[in-house]
Amino acid sequence: MPEPTSTSHLQRGYAAVQAQDIEEAADCFERAVQADPADPAAQAWLGQCLCALGETLNGTAHLREAGRQLLARARADGDVTELLEITAQLQRWNDFPGALELGQQAVTIDAAEFRGFQLLAVSCSQLNRKSDALAAARRALELAPDHRMMQVLMASLEADAGLNEDAKRRLERCLGEGLEPREEFRARKELARVLDKLREYDRVFEHLHASARLARSLPEYAAQDQTLVPGVLRANKAGFDRELLGRWSGAAFPPERPAPTFLIGFFRSGTTLTQEVLGVHPDVFVADESDFVWAMHRELHEMVPDAGSTAEKLRRLDLPGIRRLRECYWERARQRVGANVDRPLFLDKFTMNTIDVGLINSVFPDARVVFVMRDPRDVCLSCFMQLMVPTPATVHMLTWQGTADLYAQVMDWWMHVRQRLTLPFIEFRYEDAVAQFESTYRKVFDFLGLTWDPRVAEFHEHAARKFIASPSRTQVAQPLYATSVARWRHYEAEFIPVADRLRPFVEAFEYEPF
Repeated sequence: MPEPTSTSHLQRGYAAVQAQDIEEAADCFERAVQADPADPAAQAWLGQCLCALGETLNGTAHLREAGRQLLARARADGDVTELLEITAQLQRWNDFPGALELGQQAVTIDAAEFRGFQLLAVSCSQLNRKSDALAAARRALELAPDHRMMQVLMASLEADAGLNEDAKRRLERCLGEGLEPREEFRARKELARVLDKLREYDRVFEHLHASARLARSLPEYAAQDQTLVPGVLRANKAGFDRELLGRWSGAAFPPERPAPTFLIGFFRSGTTLTQEVLGVHPDVFVADESDFVWAMHRELHEMVPDAGSTAEKLRRLDLPGIRRLRECYWERARQRVGANVDRPLFLDKFTMNTIDVGLINSVFPDARVVFVMRDPRDVCLSCFMQLMVPTPATVHMLTWQGTADLYAQVMDWWMHVRQRLTLPFIEFRYEDAVAQFESTYRKVFDFLGLTWDPRVAEFHEHAARKFIASPSRTQVAQPLYATSVARWRHYEAEFIPVADRLRPFVEAFEYEPF
């Protein structure tokens, strides 16, 4: 019987994708690559499947290989359509350097292709190449001047580059012409941000409230389960006690695989600044907003598949079960970042791992936690103003009251659980880091057992040269500034409806009262 061909493996892979069996699809596409490594379709489909399974490092390598093969084809026939599809896939999986390389080649081959310049503008902006992003966006608009979402993107890039008056005029013109709901939602969010920069504070919240009303009609937000996060927080508060958290504190774990350090807090609280400061140190590797704890969570529910909370399931595990969860965490991390898991200090920065700090303490009692806090009013203001990827957490921040409620629920959980944690943790305030940078971060370095490195003061230079998976990427690519401290005072009247919700945390974290 003849050996199966690349085409037959591809067909089986397509069928598995249709059946939503991604593991089977990945196996088929891997066989297709083995049968014909020069087939860009096999490389691309294998890359997408591996990324979907969490093997991002390996998956993006295959996507890049598909891009290289399609680049040669595009140079021969001048058609960049497939090349741009790979560029978009690389962006989806946060490989913006790879997307940038392909995008630059695509617009060289076809200088009249709108999508090429659109994708190039996005790649450049994500890598803090502001002037290049603006140049690509201008060319895209020359090719498609009536493309409304491109106009909104252009305004966002202008604002990032400090061209706020230009951004304001562009967005107001777009709104005056009439937009589809999704276009208007984004335009109003961007205009609110621009008006804040221009100190037109009395106009900001009208656009934020309008964007909240529009969000209700957008399927990507309507599809989110708004009960999930509050339900998890209630279950965690009821289920995690000091006995469970400390159950494996004295257990022996493999010395060759020390526990990670976790950097947590709340959205827009200063965790991105902290990761960039720590990331300058040569002994530190930062895993930025990765899903390692989520993978461990999923493994736990597969190990104990019946109904029950995370805490209840952890109570039923023995020490081998805990070790299996640790192995799951490191396997996922290695799939994502490769040999970087072996760095002396592995820093897992996923801001909202605050919700799962009980799971973290139970599985990694030998870990350390760095918790960053910021004035609750500045946090909520920044969250409400920011355009975020739709998730069961961020969907709450589409409205002003929802933002305050989510913040209060998460911080109430933190204040409850921090009294019961058995692992070591340190808290510090973002405002202290701004006012007293070295003394504040020296305490963090001491806590983590790191020698102080004066080069960390140049964190912004390092941040400006890479992709950061946070809306704060443009801020941390600048020298430290204090204009974001007490920013809420420009909007004091807006805080009247949410003051009672935030007051306990303003007082607990020792900020100036309302």
